[in-house]
Formats: sequence, structure tokens, C-alpha cells
Amino acid sequence: MIIDSHEHLMLPIEMQIEKLNQAGVDKAILFSTVPHPERAKNLAELRGEMNILYKVLAGANNKEANRERMIKNNNELAMQMKKYPERFFGFGAVPLGMSEPETSLWIEENILSNEFKGIGEFTPGSDEQIRQLEVIFQAVNNFSNLPIWVHTFNPVTISGIHILMELCAKYPLVPVIFGHMGGSNWIDVIDFVKSHKYVYLDLSAAFASIATRIAISELPERCLYSSDAPYGEPYLYRQLIEFVSPSQEVANMVLGNNILQLLSE
Repeated sequence: MIIDSHEHLMLPIEMQIEKLNQAGVDKAILFSTVPHPERAKNLAELRGEMNILYKVLAGANNKEANRERMIKNNNELAMQMKKYPERFFGFGAVPLGMSEPETSLWIEENILSNEFKGIGEFTPGSDEQIRQLEVIFQAVNNFSNLPIWVHTFNPVTISGIHILMELCAKYPLVPVIFGHMGGSNWIDVIDFVKSHKYVYLDLSAAFASIATRIAISELPERCLYSSDAPYGEPYLYRQLIEFVSPSQEVANMVLGNNILQLLSE
């Protein structure tokens, strides 16, 4: 089974399914989204969509507004999963800044109740927000196998990545997916993941094709095919993995077997 392990909900959902069909992808893991760049027909419209996201990352909304937005987004995601269960899994949103008991309750009421397979995407806008992820790590320890998906490309810096690495080392049994493989810091991230069993590499938005090739050659069992659609195309990212993989067996691992094993542990 070929699984795109990271896509954002696109509207209409039928367009998303068509992209999966064109890429020969059986299933995708959906994440909620604030902007909908798939709606943009030109640069000005794309800028308008992305400004919505930038305001959220900058803290323009208060905590209560953010929680209401996440509940709405999670419910929207769950609705599409129920509509097309054969095509989608889901990862649900969890707000930062709550206590560990509050976070655990949120996970019960908004993640497990919706049958999501993991939590994220977390897109930290500062080092302080990355430090707040420790509460997420603590809460996840109360549950069985809930991977945490963290964006590690811009605006996350190398200092922020190091904070995340420290959390992974402190909570070694919590599965963590480094989204976008650290961006321009991909060499440091690959080196770190080699010595941490439950850390995985998301291959979407790779800094360069050589980063994907080295990651797959060094860590074939912990690389995850993903497109980050609508920001990337599932078809193109599948082609890249098949092109740089040293064998069909390794390609099969990256294209679906690895994420299936992670979600079933």
C-alpha cells in the first residue's frame, strides 16, 4: 500500500482524491489547515491565503480563539475521514500552552474520539513554542503510540531543532516525525535520527534531492513518503523516492510500509 503520510485537507475533497489517483497513492494522512492555497490562482491570491497562516503563527489570535479554531478544524477533518475511510487517516491538532492534565483531556476528547492516528502539525514560531512541546511529550506518554508531527523547516531555526532533539532524547519512547527533515539543517537531523529509534523523517519539502537520497540510504526504515499537498504534488514526490531509492524493496518501505508499521505499533 502506498501512503502519502502528510497532506493538508484540500477543498473540495474530491480534488484531493483525484490527485491521489493520479499519483497511484492508495491512502493519505490528512492534517488540518488554516490557509487553503489550493484555491489560489495567482501570486496575489496565494499571498492572501498565506497571510492568514502568518497571523496565526504571530499570535494574532487569543488562546480561546485558537482552541475554537482547532476544534472546528479537527471536526472538519474527522468528517472527511468518515466520508472516505478507505482513502484517509488523520492527525489532529492540539494547542500549546495548556497544562499536562488539560492536554491529556484534549487528546481524549479531540484526538482519540475522532480516531486520529497522531497529533500535529505543530509549526512553532519561536524557540519558546518549541519548549512548550514538552507538555505534549508528557501527555503523549499517557497514551499508546501517538506520533507527534513537528514542522522543522523555516521559521524553525537550528536552535529550535536542537531543543526538539533534546525533547526526543528526554522522552525516547515518544514517536516523533521531523517534518521536512530539518530543511537546510537536514545533515544534522539525519545524523541525530540515526541514534534515536523512535524519530522519523518526513521527506516532503526536501531542501534538495540529495537530502532525500542520503536520508533514504542512511535510514530506509524511518523515512516517510509525503507531499505536504497542496504545497507539493504527491505524484512528483513519489517519483523522487522511486528514483533515488537503491532498490524497489527500500522504495516500498518509504512509500508506505514504514508509516503503516509506525501506526500499528
